[in-house]
Amino acid sequence: MILVDSSVWIDYFKGTVNKQTDILDSALGTRSLCIGDLILTEVLQGFRLDKDFRQAQEMLSEMTIYELLGTEIAHKSAHNFRLLRKRGITVRKTADVIIATFCIEQKLPLLFTDKHFKPFVDHLGLIEV
Repeated sequence: MILVDSSVWIDYFKGTVNKQTDILDSALGTRSLCIGDLILTEVLQGFRLDKDFRQAQEMLSEMTIYELLGTEIAHKSAHNFRLLRKRGITVRKTADVIIATFCIEQKLPLLFTDKHFKPFVDHLGLIEV
């Protein structure tokens, strides 16, 4: 199972071609993909046309959707943020800290293009696809 970040979904729906969207495109229908509730929100809120919104909502709703934040992940996310900050790295988006921490704890590989996830790969064991 691979968790796909909004950075990849947004590129995919916009028609951007890169390594990550190629991986996503080949994985659709052949590999188990999942999405988090925060990611679902980030992706769906970006659609301007109702038709596109409904199509994406239908497609994404067929996947396993994880609730990313509970009390345990909240504590671990704050801990991970502080660990990185002690190393001189400040992650600007709380959602990215939550997503990365959830994936680390669940041992789920994360497909992303957002550079803010790299410190989690380099220092905290996030598995990058």
